[in-house]
Amino acid sequence: MGPNLMARLFAGRLHYSWVVVAVMFVVILSSVGVRATPGVLIVPLQEAFGWNAAVISGAVSLNILLFGLVGPFAAGLIQTIGLKRTVLCSMVLLVLGAGSSAFVSEIWQLYLTWGMLVGLGSGAGMVGLATAIANRWFVHRRGLVVGLLTASNASGQLVFLPLLASLVVAHSWHIVPIVVACVILALIPVVLLMLPESPAAIGIGPFGSQEIVELPPRSGNPFAIAINGLIRGARSVDFWLLFTTFAVCGFSTNGLVATHLIPFCIDHGIPEVSAAGLLAAMGVFDLVGTTVSGYLTDRYDSRVLLFWYYGLRGLSLVALPFTHFDVVSLAIFAAFYGLDWVATVPPTVTLTNEVFGKKDAPVIVSWIVAGHQIGGALAAFGAGETRYLTGSYVPAFLASGVACLMAALMVLRIARGRSAVAVAE
Repeated sequence: MGPNLMARLFAGRLHYSWVVVAVMFVVILSSVGVRATPGVLIVPLQEAFGWNAAVISGAVSLNILLFGLVGPFAAGLIQTIGLKRTVLCSMVLLVLGAGSSAFVSEIWQLYLTWGMLVGLGSGAGMVGLATAIANRWFVHRRGLVVGLLTASNASGQLVFLPLLASLVVAHSWHIVPIVVACVILALIPVVLLMLPESPAAIGIGPFGSQEIVELPPRSGNPFAIAINGLIRGARSVDFWLLFTTFAVCGFSTNGLVATHLIPFCIDHGIPEVSAAGLLAAMGVFDLVGTTVSGYLTDRYDSRVLLFWYYGLRGLSLVALPFTHFDVVSLAIFAAFYGLDWVATVPPTVTLTNEVFGKKDAPVIVSWIVAGHQIGGALAAFGAGETRYLTGSYVPAFLASGVACLMAALMVLRIARGRSAVAVAE
């Protein structure tokens, strides 16, 4: 009765689809914030246990990898057990993983908690979930909705970092995972109360339509749904172009900057809390940039948008190591890079919808996002290993910038043969 009661309260005032977007925005923001917490713990864990950056980065790399690989199966799970139950299961895993990580004392425990449990739990908050919500609840403004939910996905990795870094400084690293676990625990009743399964479940049509469309009966094996989506996608050159370019997106964002920018700044004498504030500023700019990207995606060619997003990001990453890491240069980088953080997602999702149809898009886009996380995992581990072997993060940032410039050229070939692909609506 919870969602039905809430729908009656909003009836005539606001279409309930926007309430769903608001609820999921907060849930995704907080869930992904849990996953990103190790970014402020790398240095404290080194000091507490003597683990080197490469070993700790391995746990972060596992987290990022699972974060991506679980997405297609979570999309299949939505079709099998439902949207609401899938979200709740992921939140329970996050509470268990984050809460128990406060008591780690061995490196394998870090891999089990932050690596496995948090990686699996946060995977349901991926772009496939945003795509499913946009396709299920909206006829119009889908690009904007994907932009909003994607912004929460990326910004959740950044906006909480100053607070968490302050907790580390004021207390100890142990308090951080307990705090983030409590935040997720507090949001579980909100999901139970306010998240319906679909518009039809509360007797309304999606935004932009009066027609009430019942969901098809839940059936199938989530693993089979995910694998069948991969098989269908793998037959298309467009899938591999989207997969590869989005892997570069992950290589240059959550794998590199979200994980290693704070240690990179510390190498230049910048305190941890100030470096975390830099990432938080990027998160604020990302909210603006990705939302605007969704607006632009509803109106302009997605390939052209992706060309500019990847090209400008590549130039900023190449330029960063050659700045003086002073207040002005870092502020410019935070604003410029933050606006472009995951602005790539709305046009990528739109191209996936165009090529494969909205029915299969949540699963296929989840596989494309898996490429994003594979790239991120390589960057998280590779940058840590580079820092350990060479004493510098500069080669990692330069390599990421060059990869972005290459991706800018690749995206122009996406969907060129779209008319030859069967679009299953």
